[in-house]
Amino acid sequence: MRLLLALLTIFVLLVPAQGARLVSQLSNDTVEITSSYSGERMTFFGSIEPDAGSTEPVVGPFHVVIVVVGPTQNRVARQKTNNFGIWINTDQVEYENFPSYFHVLSSGRLTDITDVTTLTTNNILPEAYTLDANSADWWKNAVFGRQLVRLMGQQGLFGIQENGVNFLSGNFYSARLTLPSGAPPGPYIAHTYVFKGGEIIARKSEGFAVRKIGFERFLALSAVQQPLLYGIICVILALFTGWLGGVVFKR
Repeated sequence: MRLLLALLTIFVLLVPAQGARLVSQLSNDTVEITSSYSGERMTFFGSIEPDAGSTEPVVGPFHVVIVVVGPTQNRVARQKTNNFGIWINTDQVEYENFPSYFHVLSSGRLTDITDVTTLTTNNILPEAYTLDANSADWWKNAVFGRQLVRLMGQQGLFGIQENGVNFLSGNFYSARLTLPSGAPPGPYIAHTYVFKGGEIIARKSEGFAVRKIGFERFLALSAVQQPLLYGIICVILALFTGWLGGVVFKR
């Protein structure tokens, strides 16, 4: 009996891992923000195929996790303390390359798909981005980072939607995500991971852009590239609005 178990173990170790590749697509690669922009629905879909040159079909069950990451920036989390009736900032932690938008779509509970270590090392959990901080106090980094993730979630910029990926067949999936109206403009990346037995067997990254167009784009660029012109335009608009309001209410 022991000899049989040993032979079976050797056979399993010698069998090569099943190769797979991911063929995926986004519904659109550009989201345009106008004055009437109230959000945009995006669709992610794809199929899990055998590796190039392989004749063996890939067999599930599979799990798919899609991580949408917006433009990164250095972000500071501050702690306010009430001192003699005045709220002031008393402590802070700066996080480098922190995403301005982060949303996860998955075909099941993340902890059922794989372990926390795999989720963290592949930046699938939002807390993974709080590990890169300028403070040496890891406990303070964790506390401030947890609160920062919570605040970003309240603004609709961070979120985890488990069961947000649906399999239409054994190898074909689709998912929908609605970008909020407050989604910051800039480059976005959608990372798609295919899991089988808790391990990543295929992955793919695709980019899309959120950008302002028309008069909104002109104001945004002017505020950064020509602040003097931007200030003059704001003053003119304020004066015109005040004059128009006075005319209307005078009548």
